[in-house]
Amino acid sequence: MQDVPLSDLNVGDKARIVSIGGSGAARRRIMDMGLVPGSRIETIRRAPMGDPIEFKVRGYMISLRKEEARQIIVRRDE
Repeated sequence: MQDVPLSDLNVGDKARIVSIGGSGAARRRIMDMGLVPGSRIETIRRAPMGDPIEFKVRGYMISLRKEEARQIIVRRDE
């Protein structure tokens, strides 16, 4: 199994968060939204131009910019 950035998942893919990159306030904001290592996440849809991307995590929907999603490393569910 290979770890990939969250931004690389296709619509419908499910994964588990492995790590959160970045630093400072941006990293803290992402973690405050419930995106922490071990959480399951599913890609729901992408905007027509690919940015932002909508995900389902912990029972709610969240939209992240592609650059933010690139900082989150996940492992795809098999």
